[in-house]
Amino acid sequence: MSVQASTSPSAGAEVGKTSAINIGAILLQLAKYVLLFVLAFTFMLPFIWMATSALKTDSQVYTIPPVWIPIPPQWQNFPDAWRTYNFNLYMFNTVFRYAIPTTIGVTLSSAVVAYGFARISWKGRDVLFFVCLATMMVPFQVTMVPLFITFKNFGLINTYWPLVLPAFFGSPYFIFMLRQFYRTIPVELSDAAYIDGANEFEILWKIILPLAKPALTVVALFQFMNAWNDYLGPLIYLNQEDMKTIALGIEGLRRTIAQVGGVRLAYPYLMAVSTLVTLPILIAFFFAQRTFIEGISLTGIKG
Repeated sequence: MSVQASTSPSAGAEVGKTSAINIGAILLQLAKYVLLFVLAFTFMLPFIWMATSALKTDSQVYTIPPVWIPIPPQWQNFPDAWRTYNFNLYMFNTVFRYAIPTTIGVTLSSAVVAYGFARISWKGRDVLFFVCLATMMVPFQVTMVPLFITFKNFGLINTYWPLVLPAFFGSPYFIFMLRQFYRTIPVELSDAAYIDGANEFEILWKIILPLAKPALTVVALFQFMNAWNDYLGPLIYLNQEDMKTIALGIEGLRRTIAQVGGVRLAYPYLMAVSTLVTLPILIAFFFAQRTFIEGISLTGIKG
């Protein structure tokens, strides 16, 4: 009895300490999730405002205090706004004549160049890689006029060649990212392929690229988003109405609204089209987020 009496206070203290630790851990996890929820809501707030504004009348948009949930919602704003301009043609031009070709070109060319910098030893490799990285410090505004003059001399204005052709020469940022990923792949795989008689192209195509799918997905998604959101490039090279992209179409709608600001549902129309244009990118990221995050996290493991 004396032994049990002497040990029971310490045992109770241990149990109390363990319970306090568990409660502290639970509260810490709860605070972490609350913080993440607040940050996520903050990041989504502009999109929420844009989507709700698309369902309002023009007068509700400018109401103070703001109307977050329009009653009744104006669902017809979406089809009406889409039919205001030829957005079906703009969408086709953006996806099939600009975004997909440049995505294919940047992904393939960057993958090949990055393989040469990461897996093949040749004289001057590191110097040329440094020059490649240095080109990222040159802003587009510096090369914009010389590129325009060059493409104009070749007669390529009002075509998609000035937008698509540079994509097949690689992107310095994506070359760097893929190079970092390639360096995480064991060299023994390439050595085994050499012994079996494989050449560099076969090693790249059959070994490296299948293992680099997460990084290639990141490159493709980034480039598709860049082309989808690009406004300055099409503005410079495309002047014909039937060749405009979705970004130019939205800008045209905005200018129309600015000129006839008294028209009913002017601002909700702009928000409706912007919401429809933003949704595909959000959906693509939602389905590819696991591969996207994996590719980002693995590209900087080995310097």
